[in-house]
This record gives sequence, structure tokens and C-alpha cells, in this order.
Amino acid sequence: QVHQVESGGGLVQPGGSLTVSCAASGGTFGKYALAWFRQVPGQEREFVAFISLAGGNKVYGDSVKGRAAIFRDNGKKTLQLHMTNLRTEDTAVYYCAADRDYHPGSPFPLTQYEYDYWGQGTQVTVSS
Repeated sequence: QVHQVESGGGLVQPGGSLTVSCAASGGTFGKYALAWFRQVPGQEREFVAFISLAGGNKVYGDSVKGRAAIFRDNGKKTLQLHMTNLRTEDTAVYYCAADRDYHPGSPFPLTQYEYDYWGQGTQVTVSS
């Protein structure tokens, strides 16, 4: 099985920065498209960022565009999301996800339903 574990969440003040990470094991990390989603209790899971197999293509959700950067290291099997100028609305549980069925050249998967593997999530709280 493919396992993903998020870390790096915590409490940060508005305007601050934070990096959340995801460590994977099992499967073939370098052949999976990866993404970050976030979810607030009672709301739908929201797309945050996408990165292609080799990291050449990145897509960001409108709510974080300009404030987020996604990176992957296929050798270390890690995925990171660096966010700056954090807002209270960024408060959520952040999940890393992997799409094993992604093929280069295909439309980027930007919905949660296209992903096969998920981490347990890490809580990010933006508050003063």
C-alpha cells in the first residue's frame, strides 16, 4: 500500500509563513501526480495545489495563488507546500494526495475524486 504522512502544521499568525510536508512510502512516487487539498469541517475538500510527475507543471487554487508554492523531491519521496502571507481563511486540515493514474499530457487532475492515495492530514491554524 501507499502511505503518506503529513507534517509541519501548527499555529501561525496572520501574515506569517508555513511549510507543510508529506512523506510517502510504498508505490512508485515518481510516477504519481501529487496535490494538496484542504478541508474545513462541514465544507467540501478544496483544491490547493498540483504538481506533475517531474515538477514541471504546477497549478494553484485561486484562493492561494501568489501565496503558495508546491515542490516535490522524487528521490526523497517528499512533497511540500510553502505558504506565505497566511490568512485566517487558510485555517484547515491540509491533505497530500497522489494520483496513480495520471499520464503526462493529460488534463491536470484538480478534483479530489481523481486521487487514489491520501495522507491523514495536518492541521494548520492561522490566528492571532
